[in-house]
Amino acid sequence: MFVEYPTRPVSSGPGRERAEGYLALLAERTRPVSSSQTRLLPVLPPLVGLFPDGSLRRGSTIVVSGLTLAGGSDPSGGGISLALSLLAAASGAGSWCALVGLPGLGAVAAHDMGLDLDRLAVVPHPGAAWAEVVAALIDGVDLVVLCPAFPPRPVMARRLVARARERRAVLVVVPGRSGWPEHPDMHLSVSDTHWDGAGTGDGYLQRRRMTVTATGRRSAIRPRHHHLWMPSTTGTVEEADAGIDVAAQAVADPMART
Repeated sequence: MFVEYPTRPVSSGPGRERAEGYLALLAERTRPVSSSQTRLLPVLPPLVGLFPDGSLRRGSTIVVSGLTLAGGSDPSGGGISLALSLLAAASGAGSWCALVGLPGLGAVAAHDMGLDLDRLAVVPHPGAAWAEVVAALIDGVDLVVLCPAFPPRPVMARRLVARARERRAVLVVVPGRSGWPEHPDMHLSVSDTHWDGAGTGDGYLQRRRMTVTATGRRSAIRPRHHHLWMPSTTGTVEEADAGIDVAAQAVADPMART
């Protein structure tokens, strides 16, 4: 089940005190099961090749960017799906995760990506206090996915990156068009998305193929390219053959809500 932050942030007064109390309780309930001395957190097998260690490094910040569709109707462009997939293996291994700023995401979508709903906290509407909400969650969970409610100021981003490093949590940011002002430890970008399954005026969309490029600092500085089905026909993440010609079968991605 979801553990959902039940109130909208309030600027001051008793309402704000109650909101801060909820966050403190949430952080306590979601205290990580896995030891923070474990330097790495697992990822799904198809994602292993994107990371120099084959895993998520504690204390790191990862920025995930997707495609912006024509007209700018969806700034995630597959980025949200990729961000959620990064949490799946760690969630299944016992780590608590949190999602901040994803009001349209449902339990089914999170479950299909492999997340354990019993270890998932959700804050769909963090409001103007989004940075404070994220900071409180970083204190209590292993992984946090953030879609900023407002364009982040450099000082806010810097503090969250420092807090994740200090608390040995993993911060995954899907910033959309607003961008993220701090250089992340890793940057994952989605390109060349195609939906497979629809014919000429018939059929159903069955799976989405995408290319994910990983760049970063130090050992991750050399770009790594991976071709994935996300989702695959079974709703999970699978590797895609880089040599297949999808152009004749696939349509340009018309919908990338998650």
